Amino acid sequence: MAVHGGSGVSFGVIEQLRAARPQARLLELVHRIDRDTSGLLIVARKRSALLALHEAMRRGRIGKRYIALVQGDWSGPPAVLRFPLHRYLTPEGERRVMVRDGGQEAGTRVRPLARLVHPKFGPLTLIQADLETGRTHQIRVHLAHVGHRLLGDDKYGDFELNKLLQQNGFKRMFLHALEVVFHHPVDGRELRLKAPWPAEFERLKQACHAPI
Repeated sequence: MAVHGGSGVSFGVIEQLRAARPQARLLELVHRIDRDTSGLLIVARKRSALLALHEAMRRGRIGKRYIALVQGDWSGPPAVLRFPLHRYLTPEGERRVMVRDGGQEAGTRVRPLARLVHPKFGPLTLIQADLETGRTHQIRVHLAHVGHRLLGDDKYGDFELNKLLQQNGFKRMFLHALEVVFHHPVDGRELRLKAPWPAEFERLKQACHAPI
């Protein structure tokens, strides 16, 4: 589900929240996640909280950690992917992002967690991705740029592999917003929130074995 209406989507997460809580004076998205990404999403209930959290995001004071399953064997050490990102529209009017000089600065810290081999899908890697910036489709484009495409990504992924995944019952993009860390905008206490990874991640991981 999209986080908000627009671009052909009439009803998103924020509209559902407002409908479910008509007594709330304000409910606003602090940030966005892609439609096919599961996990944590911050919603503000006060204008002051919204403004404070936006300022914290601009200053890089909100930590956002993702996990993902990617194509290929990431056998090297952790890496920082810093490639400028340029947004554009396809001839069909769809929003896309590419790595291009002159684009917006973007940084993603990537750490491989587990190297896997699936009997049908080949070598895969479970990775952790921490955001230095929060650009549109940042993790997806950065990983594709270095040759480790997200499983199930219908924009930047390996389309033949995605088709094989679907034929075997895996019908999602394997990107999950696992954790956010920030200070409460009112009382200043640190909040560390986690969303358990989805069952599909564990099911696919269990179907794999470690490389020899």
